[in-house]
Amino acid sequence: MDDSPIMRSPYWLFVVLILLLAGLQYRLWVGDGSLAQVTDLQRQIAEQQGENERLLERNRILEAEVLELKQGMETVEERARHELGMVKEGETLYQLAE
Repeated sequence: MDDSPIMRSPYWLFVVLILLLAGLQYRLWVGDGSLAQVTDLQRQIAEQQGENERLLERNRILEAEVLELKQGMETVEERARHELGMVKEGETLYQLAE
């Protein structure tokens, strides 16, 4: 039988357990899949969800505008008047200068 001091001493097991614990702690705090990385990914997800909501709202507005343009001429007339400065036939345009 080998009665060497290393095999009789429980310290080698203690050292191995401490090294194992240190390795796991490193992975928890710094390594791949760490808490810092998870927090950063959650922040990115929240930012992307906010951007998605903003874009969905913009799409809803544009969709309503497209439907309005398809259904009625009033919107087309309004745009022609304001953006292009057009006047209907038979109308007189008066510009007031201050």
